[in-house]
Amino acid sequence: MSKVTEIKDRFRGFLPVVVDVETAGFNADKDALIEMAVVTLKMNEDGELERDQTFEKNILPFEGANLEPSALKFIGIEDPFHPFRGAIKERSALEQLFAPINQQIKATGCTRAILVGHNAFFDLGFVKAAAERCKVKSPFHEFSTFDTVSLAGLAYGQTVLAKAAVKAGMHWDSERAHSAAYDTEKTAELFCKIVNQWPIEYSES
Repeated sequence: MSKVTEIKDRFRGFLPVVVDVETAGFNADKDALIEMAVVTLKMNEDGELERDQTFEKNILPFEGANLEPSALKFIGIEDPFHPFRGAIKERSALEQLFAPINQQIKATGCTRAILVGHNAFFDLGFVKAAAERCKVKSPFHEFSTFDTVSLAGLAYGQTVLAKAAVKAGMHWDSERAHSAAYDTEKTAELFCKIVNQWPIEYSES
């Protein structure tokens, strides 16, 4: 028996991609998508999953988007239109974030991406709504996800990302939390730690 070392064989042809979004509310159809970060994953020659690359974009609210002041305060953004954010239009952001995912799907022989997130339904909902709004094809499965809330609850008895990370032996910086890139990278590390506890093997015969 040997460990599976190809990511396409580990997840039934799916490519897990970690995503975190920061938004101006909870309604994916009405509230603005403010930040989005993507972390790609890879398997090493020992069959262990690990972080690969991080991509992030600050995003301008779409025309007519709702901006909840409490949500903006929570993520620490006073003005989503401030030029210092370097934010770009939603369509451009999606195209630039989806491009490396599509490249990796092709390179690994996977069929499509599957979103990994902490409360993944929330992130997938905003990604789907933005993709439909911008008429950009999403690389992600329409409804299936890997949710680190459930996985961390199983593995560590914790469902809050910060507490699960600490329980898993990871460093957690509260001052950097709630930025899309930091939360995505920590979610990716947590997902990899959990997955690597259950390696898949196959028979060479």
